[in-house]
Amino acid sequence: MKIAFIGLGNMGGGMAANLVKAGHVVRAFDLSAEAATRAEGNGCSVHPTVAEAVQGVDAVVSMLPNGKIVESVYTAEVIGKAPPSALLLDCSTIDVDTARKVAGAAEAAGYAMVDAPVSGGIAAANGGTLTFMVGGGDAAFARAEPILSAMGKAVIHAGASGAGQAAKICNNMILGATMIATCEAFALADKLGLDLQTFYDISSKASGQSWSMTSYCPVPGVGPASPADNGYQGGFAAALMLKDLKLAMQAAASVGARVPMGQRAEELYAAFSDAGNGGSDFSGIIKTL
Repeated sequence: MKIAFIGLGNMGGGMAANLVKAGHVVRAFDLSAEAATRAEGNGCSVHPTVAEAVQGVDAVVSMLPNGKIVESVYTAEVIGKAPPSALLLDCSTIDVDTARKVAGAAEAAGYAMVDAPVSGGIAAANGGTLTFMVGGGDAAFARAEPILSAMGKAVIHAGASGAGQAAKICNNMILGATMIATCEAFALADKLGLDLQTFYDISSKASGQSWSMTSYCPVPGVGPASPADNGYQGGFAAALMLKDLKLAMQAAASVGARVPMGQRAEELYAAFSDAGNGGSDFSGIIKTL
């Protein structure tokens, strides 16, 4: 299959490389010359514009920073430039309303489109073990599933257009809040004189168990290897966690949902990022405790 890949950053670069490994021909575009060169080294052909990258393709995959860019790229450079038969897959994390608006514009022009945000971080993007939460019609999902499976371990149909984005922001609201609670518990355990490895051995097998505890422990040297063992570098940047929490707060306000834990997590990550830690892994918030 011939696939255009738009957006070759920390996540998109690994995803595009995995499509090449799966035997697809990948036509890539990114504004960053460094990212484009890296993609070329991974077997992609690099093109100077989006419009050129999408020529003659069977599908277009994008991984872009925000909804405004997604809308601009699709309405100005993909729709009407890619073949009408091409499937459009946006894997960015954006607001639900924009996802639905772009899908509506694509469908009005004769394209099938899905929103397919991811969970898993940079390591999973590189390793092809992402989880995709997909919004779109049944037929579009059926076409998207084999493409997404080349980049992930799980591809789940969440519902109609926008449902993938809704699932992603709800999932990451849980992640943000539970990471803070996990960090608080380790900090308290330390002040109470508990050995942190011993506390991990207990809590990871008891009712305090969570992904933040057992798969992404925020304490160096405890649990499986995580960004905590690398000075809180790599992984999932605090600024990106803040972005997702802001999207969750925006969505909650739009439907009148009360989310006090999510709101407090957003406030704490805003303070953490504003203090110059936006590029650190989000588990680094333990340093503030």
